[in-house]
Amino acid sequence: MNDLIKTVDNLKNDRVSIMINSRLQEFERIRNQNLREIFKELCFCIMTANCGAEKCIEIHEKIGDEFFTLSETELKEKFKEYGYRFPNVRSNFIIEARESKQEIEQKIKSHDKELRNWLVKNIKGIGLKEASHFLRNIGFKNYAIIDFHIVDILVKHGLVDRPKTMTKKKYFEIEKVLQNLGKTLNLSMAELDLYLWYLETGKVLK
Repeated sequence: MNDLIKTVDNLKNDRVSIMINSRLQEFERIRNQNLREIFKELCFCIMTANCGAEKCIEIHEKIGDEFFTLSETELKEKFKEYGYRFPNVRSNFIIEARESKQEIEQKIKSHDKELRNWLVKNIKGIGLKEASHFLRNIGFKNYAIIDFHIVDILVKHGLVDRPKTMTKKKYFEIEKVLQNLGKTLNLSMAELDLYLWYLETGKVLK
Protein backbone atom coordinates (compact mmCIF):
# COMPACT_ATOMS: atom_id res chain seq x y z
CA MET A 1 0.00 0.00 0.00
CA ASN A 2 2.82 2.41 0.85
CA ASP A 3 4.26 2.01 -2.65
CA LEU A 4 0.89 2.88 -4.19
CA ILE A 5 0.48 5.94 -1.95
CA LYS A 6 3.97 7.12 -2.88
CA THR A 7 3.34 6.61 -6.60
CA VAL A 8 0.05 8.50 -6.58
CA ASP A 9 1.58 11.28 -4.47
CA ASN A 10 4.30 11.67 -7.08
CA LEU A 11 1.68 11.90 -9.84
CA LYS A 12 -0.10 14.66 -7.91
CA ASN A 13 3.01 16.78 -8.49
CA ASP A 14 3.32 15.77 -12.14
CA ARG A 15 1.74 17.04 -15.37
CA VAL A 16 -0.79 14.23 -14.96
CA SER A 17 -2.50 16.27 -12.24
CA ILE A 18 -3.17 19.04 -14.77
CA MET A 19 -4.81 16.56 -17.14
CA ILE A 20 -6.92 15.10 -14.33
CA ASN A 21 -8.04 18.48 -13.01
CA SER A 22 -9.01 19.52 -16.52
CA ARG A 23 -11.04 16.34 -16.98
CA LEU A 24 -12.85 16.86 -13.66
CA GLN A 25 -13.73 20.41 -14.70
CA GLU A 26 -15.22 19.01 -17.91
CA PHE A 27 -17.36 16.64 -15.86
CA GLU A 28 -18.67 19.47 -13.68
CA ARG A 29 -19.59 21.52 -16.75
CA ILE A 30 -21.75 18.68 -18.08
CA ARG A 31 -23.95 18.71 -14.97
CA ASN A 32 -24.55 22.44 -15.46
CA GLN A 33 -25.50 21.99 -19.09
CA ASN A 34 -28.87 20.99 -20.52
CA LEU A 35 -30.59 17.63 -20.25
CA ARG A 36 -29.34 16.65 -23.69
CA GLU A 37 -25.70 16.59 -22.57
CA ILE A 38 -26.50 14.79 -19.33
CA PHE A 39 -28.52 12.11 -21.13
CA LYS A 40 -25.81 11.59 -23.73
CA GLU A 41 -23.39 10.88 -20.88
CA LEU A 42 -25.80 8.27 -19.53
CA CYS A 43 -25.85 6.66 -23.00
CA PHE A 44 -22.05 6.53 -22.94
CA CYS A 45 -22.03 4.78 -19.57
CA ILE A 46 -24.62 2.25 -20.73
CA MET A 47 -22.37 1.56 -23.72
CA THR A 48 -19.16 1.01 -21.75
CA ALA A 49 -20.15 -2.09 -19.76
CA ASN A 50 -17.76 -4.85 -20.95
CA CYS A 51 -16.61 -2.64 -23.83
CA GLY A 52 -13.37 -0.74 -24.39
CA ALA A 53 -13.61 2.89 -23.33
CA GLU A 54 -11.79 4.35 -26.34
CA LYS A 55 -13.98 2.52 -28.87
CA CYS A 56 -17.09 3.64 -26.98
CA ILE A 57 -15.87 7.25 -26.96
CA GLU A 58 -15.35 7.10 -30.72
CA ILE A 59 -18.82 5.66 -31.43
CA HIS A 60 -20.51 7.89 -28.87
CA GLU A 61 -19.08 11.01 -30.53
CA LYS A 62 -20.20 9.83 -33.97
CA ILE A 63 -23.80 9.34 -32.84
CA GLY A 64 -23.92 12.50 -30.71
CA ASP A 65 -27.32 14.21 -30.61
CA GLU A 66 -28.89 11.33 -32.52
CA PHE A 67 -29.19 9.50 -29.20
CA PHE A 68 -32.25 11.72 -28.80
CA THR A 69 -33.83 11.13 -32.19
CA LEU A 70 -33.02 7.66 -33.51
CA SER A 71 -35.52 4.84 -33.16
CA GLU A 72 -34.35 1.62 -31.53
CA THR A 73 -33.90 -0.02 -34.95
CA GLU A 74 -31.97 2.98 -36.29
CA LEU A 75 -29.71 3.10 -33.25
CA LYS A 76 -29.07 -0.62 -33.51
CA GLU A 77 -28.03 -0.21 -37.14
CA LYS A 78 -25.73 2.69 -36.27
CA PHE A 79 -24.09 0.58 -33.58
CA LYS A 80 -23.57 -2.23 -36.08
CA GLU A 81 -22.19 0.15 -38.69
CA TYR A 82 -19.63 1.54 -36.23
CA GLY A 83 -18.61 -1.88 -34.92
CA TYR A 84 -20.13 -1.66 -31.47
CA ARG A 85 -20.09 -4.96 -29.57
CA PHE A 86 -23.66 -5.11 -28.20
CA PRO A 87 -25.90 -3.34 -30.75
CA ASN A 88 -29.19 -5.07 -29.93
CA VAL A 89 -29.43 -5.04 -26.15
CA ARG A 90 -27.76 -1.66 -25.59
CA SER A 91 -29.92 0.12 -28.17
CA ASN A 92 -32.93 -1.22 -26.27
CA PHE A 93 -31.54 -0.01 -22.94
CA ILE A 94 -30.85 3.47 -24.31
CA ILE A 95 -34.29 3.89 -25.87
CA GLU A 96 -35.94 2.78 -22.63
CA ALA A 97 -33.72 5.16 -20.62
CA ARG A 98 -34.83 7.98 -22.91
CA GLU A 99 -38.34 7.61 -21.51
CA SER A 100 -36.98 8.41 -18.04
CA LYS A 101 -34.75 11.36 -18.96
CA GLN A 102 -36.93 14.01 -17.30
CA GLU A 103 -37.07 12.03 -14.07
CA ILE A 104 -33.31 11.50 -14.19
CA GLU A 105 -32.81 15.25 -14.52
CA GLN A 106 -35.10 15.94 -11.54
CA LYS A 107 -33.26 13.40 -9.40
CA ILE A 108 -29.90 14.95 -10.28
CA LYS A 109 -31.06 18.47 -9.47
CA SER A 110 -32.50 17.34 -6.13
CA HIS A 111 -29.09 15.93 -5.07
CA ASP A 112 -30.93 12.84 -3.82
CA LYS A 113 -28.59 10.79 -1.60
CA GLU A 114 -30.15 7.63 -3.03
CA LEU A 115 -29.52 8.74 -6.61
CA ARG A 116 -27.09 5.93 -7.43
CA ASN A 117 -29.41 3.28 -6.02
CA TRP A 118 -32.33 4.82 -7.92
CA LEU A 119 -30.41 4.60 -11.21
CA VAL A 120 -29.50 0.96 -10.56
CA LYS A 121 -33.11 0.06 -9.77
CA ASN A 122 -34.80 2.03 -12.53
CA ILE A 123 -32.50 2.23 -15.56
CA LYS A 124 -31.85 -0.98 -17.49
CA GLY A 125 -28.21 -1.63 -18.24
CA ILE A 126 -27.05 0.40 -15.25
CA GLY A 127 -25.37 -1.43 -12.37
CA LEU A 128 -23.34 0.04 -9.52
CA LYS A 129 -20.28 0.55 -11.71
CA GLU A 130 -22.20 2.19 -14.56
CA ALA A 131 -24.22 4.39 -12.17
CA SER A 132 -21.02 5.50 -10.44
CA HIS A 133 -19.39 6.14 -13.82
CA PHE A 134 -22.33 8.27 -14.97
CA LEU A 135 -22.46 10.31 -11.77
CA ARG A 136 -18.69 10.85 -11.82
CA ASN A 137 -18.89 11.96 -15.45
CA ILE A 138 -21.46 14.63 -14.63
CA GLY A 139 -19.53 16.10 -11.73
CA PHE A 140 -20.30 14.01 -8.63
CA LYS A 141 -17.03 13.17 -6.90
CA ASN A 142 -17.91 10.66 -4.18
CA TYR A 143 -18.46 7.43 -6.12
CA ALA A 144 -15.92 4.73 -6.99
CA ILE A 145 -15.93 3.16 -10.45
CA ILE A 146 -14.73 -0.35 -9.78
CA ASP A 147 -13.74 -1.95 -13.08
CA PHE A 148 -11.06 -4.54 -13.79
CA HIS A 149 -8.34 -1.86 -14.09
CA ILE A 150 -9.03 -0.67 -10.56
CA VAL A 151 -9.34 -4.21 -9.19
CA ASP A 152 -6.04 -5.17 -10.85
CA ILE A 153 -4.11 -2.36 -9.19
CA LEU A 154 -5.66 -3.00 -5.77
CA VAL A 155 -4.88 -6.73 -6.03
CA LYS A 156 -1.32 -5.94 -7.15
CA HIS A 157 -0.75 -3.88 -4.01
CA GLY A 158 -2.39 -6.40 -1.67
CA LEU A 159 -5.35 -4.18 -0.78
CA VAL A 160 -8.05 -6.63 -1.90
CA ASP A 161 -8.42 -10.22 -3.05
CA ARG A 162 -9.60 -10.64 -6.60
CA PRO A 163 -13.35 -11.31 -6.46
CA LYS A 164 -14.72 -14.29 -8.39
CA THR A 165 -17.84 -12.27 -9.14
CA MET A 166 -18.62 -8.63 -8.43
CA THR A 167 -21.59 -8.86 -6.09
CA LYS A 168 -23.20 -5.78 -4.54
CA LYS A 169 -21.59 -6.66 -1.21
CA LYS A 170 -18.16 -7.05 -2.78
CA TYR A 171 -18.55 -3.78 -4.69
CA PHE A 172 -19.22 -1.89 -1.46
CA GLU A 173 -16.31 -3.63 0.29
CA ILE A 174 -13.88 -2.55 -2.44
CA GLU A 175 -15.41 0.92 -2.51
CA LYS A 176 -14.67 1.23 1.22
CA VAL A 177 -11.02 0.33 0.56
CA LEU A 178 -10.88 3.06 -2.08
CA GLN A 179 -12.53 5.57 0.24
CA ASN A 180 -9.87 4.90 2.87
CA LEU A 181 -7.12 5.20 0.26
CA GLY A 182 -8.64 8.46 -0.95
CA LYS A 183 -8.65 9.87 2.59
CA THR A 184 -5.00 8.94 3.02
CA LEU A 185 -4.11 10.69 -0.25
CA ASN A 186 -6.52 13.60 0.31
CA LEU A 187 -8.29 12.78 -2.96
CA SER A 188 -11.97 12.46 -3.83
CA MET A 189 -13.16 9.18 -5.36
CA ALA A 190 -13.33 10.87 -8.76
CA GLU A 191 -9.74 12.07 -8.51
CA LEU A 192 -8.46 8.75 -7.16
CA ASP A 193 -10.17 6.81 -9.93
CA LEU A 194 -8.49 8.90 -12.63
CA TYR A 195 -5.07 8.57 -11.00
CA LEU A 196 -5.41 4.80 -10.64
CA TRP A 197 -6.74 4.45 -14.16
CA TYR A 198 -3.75 6.42 -15.42
CA LEU A 199 -1.39 4.12 -13.51
CA GLU A 200 -2.92 1.08 -15.21
CA THR A 201 -3.45 2.47 -18.72
CA GLY A 202 -1.26 5.56 -19.12
CA LYS A 203 -4.37 7.52 -20.15
CA VAL A 204 -6.86 9.97 -18.67
CA LEU A 205 -10.17 9.26 -20.36
CA LYS A 206 -13.71 9.46 -19.01
